[in-house]
Amino acid sequence: MTRLTLEETIAKIGPLNADAMDSARARQDTLTKPGGALGRLEDISIQLAGIYGQEIPKPESKVVIVSAGDHGVVVEGVAAYPQEVTGQMVLNFIGGGAAINVLSRYIGARVVVVNAGVAVDLPPHPDIVSLMIGKGTANMAKGPAMSPEQARQCLEEGIAIATDEIEKGADFVAAGEMGIGNTTAASAVTSVISKRSPLEVSGLGTGVTEDQRKHKAKVIEEAIALNKPNPNNGLDVLSKVGGFEIGVMAGVMLGTAASKRPVLLDGFISGSAALIAYTLCPAIKNYFVASHFSVEPGHAAVLDHLGMKPILDLGMRLGEGTGAALAMMIVEAATRCLAEMATFAEAAVSEKSES
Repeated sequence: MTRLTLEETIAKIGPLNADAMDSARARQDTLTKPGGALGRLEDISIQLAGIYGQEIPKPESKVVIVSAGDHGVVVEGVAAYPQEVTGQMVLNFIGGGAAINVLSRYIGARVVVVNAGVAVDLPPHPDIVSLMIGKGTANMAKGPAMSPEQARQCLEEGIAIATDEIEKGADFVAAGEMGIGNTTAASAVTSVISKRSPLEVSGLGTGVTEDQRKHKAKVIEEAIALNKPNPNNGLDVLSKVGGFEIGVMAGVMLGTAASKRPVLLDGFISGSAALIAYTLCPAIKNYFVASHFSVEPGHAAVLDHLGMKPILDLGMRLGEGTGAALAMMIVEAATRCLAEMATFAEAAVSEKSES
């Protein structure tokens, strides 16, 4: 497994290849269709040409990296489900029974399961990447969620995992997650970086009531006031109000972009990780593909802050990488149209009349 520091990784993330994008754009204009008729599929294919540095990219291999972690803040009554569900879902992932397993099988993607910091002890398993940065974060309402050293470890482990998967041949990388209480951490991260109130970015999560939502927002407000995270420093935000799985996801995103591959963002939790990666390296935005629009209200704040428009809007809020997995099919379809459609000349089809 290739190991790069956070700083080495950020240094490798540069602008997209303008020449490849120009060539892809020019090819789009010669394909057997009216100009712009494929809408966002054309834009996506041009973006991917710039990411891969190829006029006609032909990506195929897909991987969804699902990171799991627990959150000490659940003791404040911010979650509807007990904390042991996180570990139980990790076992469900490796058993192939979760929604992300079903969708990944459908699209032909591998699922990589990462134990970033689950609170319960899990049995050793060859299909679990066991990082165990901690047995869940500390309670952010009483102090920092993790140490600065743990925050850096999250990022650098995520970088290494993504780099390893790409060295094995992955062309598409999606970052998914699991963690009871992680909408609270995601809301805190989003509130700090987007400079919106905790109540504005806090949703119902996995099924809390409206009164519980307001309580969650109050807990976040108190955690931010206590810890004073710096909105311009992703490491500081992660360590004070983030989560182990959120940090690993942010690292996966950084490692993917550094390896010149598209980063398929999922929903709200994934979006909060994207905000952390973006504060550390603004150039990473060019590598992001926003897969879908989550019904979690904080996701709108994430997308607005990043200036991004999602591909799908299906009323989803599950996480796990499910929205990103679905969007992978559309992203691949965009590249296939660019690569496989005939040009007007090849098909002997008359082009638009100049009159």
